[in-house]
Amino acid sequence: MIIHGTGLKIFTANSNVDLAKNIAKHIGVPIGNALVTTFSDGEISVNIHETVRGSDVFVVQSTCSPVNDNLMELLIMIDAFKRASAARITAVIPYYGYARQDRKTKARDPITAKLVADLITSAGADRVLTMDLHAAQIQGFFDIPVDHLLGVPILAQYFVEEGFEGDDLVVVSPDLGSVTRARNFAHRLNAPLAIIDKRRPKANVAEVMNIIGEVKGRRAILIDDLIDTAGTITQGATALVEKGAKEVYACCTHGVLSGPAIERIANSPIKKLVITDTVPLTPEKRIDKIEVLSVAPLFAEAIDRIYEGLPVSILFE
Repeated sequence: MIIHGTGLKIFTANSNVDLAKNIAKHIGVPIGNALVTTFSDGEISVNIHETVRGSDVFVVQSTCSPVNDNLMELLIMIDAFKRASAARITAVIPYYGYARQDRKTKARDPITAKLVADLITSAGADRVLTMDLHAAQIQGFFDIPVDHLLGVPILAQYFVEEGFEGDDLVVVSPDLGSVTRARNFAHRLNAPLAIIDKRRPKANVAEVMNIIGEVKGRRAILIDDLIDTAGTITQGATALVEKGAKEVYACCTHGVLSGPAIERIANSPIKKLVITDTVPLTPEKRIDKIEVLSVAPLFAEAIDRIYEGLPVSILFE
């Protein structure tokens, strides 16, 4: 742990306070003195109770549910720090909301991921630190530097420590878009790769079509960047069991887990779901099947390296 002077300051709004506190603890600085509340009409009120003039400010805020409230809190905090003469402002966004709206899939679609990037830049952020964007090219939506951390090393380390290595293991990509991530994960576990080929008739509805690769008699680990309503992952788990997999596990970086997700996971063949704390897991979503890993040490190291002007790429390993 490196103890810093007043140059580095970490603040948080309301979306993921525990993660922000853990990041600050690993770095060795206190959480900045700020209060983010609402007026009686719902407008967001930000009060910064300490000087930030000339400081390197890091604002930790996942734009998870309630997405619009958390996004506005982030934008207003950035504006407040800019107007308070902070030397540099880094938006630390462990989970970047609206990332799935990264392209036009049909006529007249918005590209909301780009709009959000523009808002964060216009508010006054000098750089962004985030993790596992749904589409890596979202980095290019920003006109400021973006450091993009990966969740795979954390997830893979967990399974290695739990003894998930050997010939009876297979890593499964839940769709064609996640193959690169799954291949990286499989390499770390020295395991073969399988792919679920599916089609999605409409948003949040997935239909499993085919499994490419050998899964019979093996322990299967499904890996994705995020799990929202859990339709894709639970249907995939069921298909794997039907194809002869003897056990099914799942993991992802962002456990959004909205709507029927918890019920689906509880009733699925998945033995354990491993997620990180980029999105806070509320008490009503805590079930025995879900294991939460902390990304605080990784973000703390990244923040320290950004502050010291050191390369962040080493953290990808």
